[in-house]
Amino acid sequence: MPKTASGVSLPDSLRFAFGTLTVLPVEVTRWDRDAARGGMLCAPLAGLVVGAGAALVGVTLLAMGSGPLLAAVATAAVPAALTRGLHLDGLADTADGLGSGKPAEDALQIMKQSDIGPFGVITLLFVLLAQVAALAQAYDSSWARGVLAAVVSATAARLALTLAARTGVPAARPEGLGAAVAGAVPRRGALLVAAAVAGAAAGGGALVGTYDLVRAAVAVAASCLTAELLLRHCVRRFGGVTGDVFGGLAETAATTALVVLSLG
Repeated sequence: MPKTASGVSLPDSLRFAFGTLTVLPVEVTRWDRDAARGGMLCAPLAGLVVGAGAALVGVTLLAMGSGPLLAAVATAAVPAALTRGLHLDGLADTADGLGSGKPAEDALQIMKQSDIGPFGVITLLFVLLAQVAALAQAYDSSWARGVLAAVVSATAARLALTLAARTGVPAARPEGLGAAVAGAVPRRGALLVAAAVAGAAAGGGALVGTYDLVRAAVAVAASCLTAELLLRHCVRRFGGVTGDVFGGLAETAATTALVVLSLG
């Protein structure tokens, strides 16, 4: 059985990645640090599948005669559906926690509440508007650029999780998905995965055009940088990461990638 760098089998790593990051009917067979390490290293593969599904829906609508805006809305909706909205919920909770201005313990309690506050609502509104606007512009340019945007943004979103789960990043709580994966990924492994994703994005961009090669690589780099800035701020404010923070990082990275891909 092939092994990942974590020592756990590749199938177990993939099950962890797809079972925790998507709603696909995948059974998580192992729930330990080795499985978490392997799963987070494989997280961008889950993003690739989510992005491909989103692109398929968008292109299908275009082929049926819809406009770029409707295709963009559907493309943005697919990742939300394939995660049961968990990443968007995490983004909203993180925004409420950060926006509260309260000490870490109180902010974490706010994030655990089931309702969404004003900071969360405003953040969700503008993030989704930005995603749809960027995707609409990509589809308006060509169906191929729309596909590229959907796939690269979804993959970059999960790459942000790989990087956030690296050694040295603490968990804010002793329980939950954040605690299960926090600090599980070796820094070298996270950087290698990041380089692989950037290279793959550039390769995909090259199939569309020379400028798209550069733009896709820059989109991945920019998404990682933006997510890293948010990660550091969350660690300072909350004392570490939570499952909500991971969701916020994913949506932040996806939105950044889409914005970069829409420029020019």
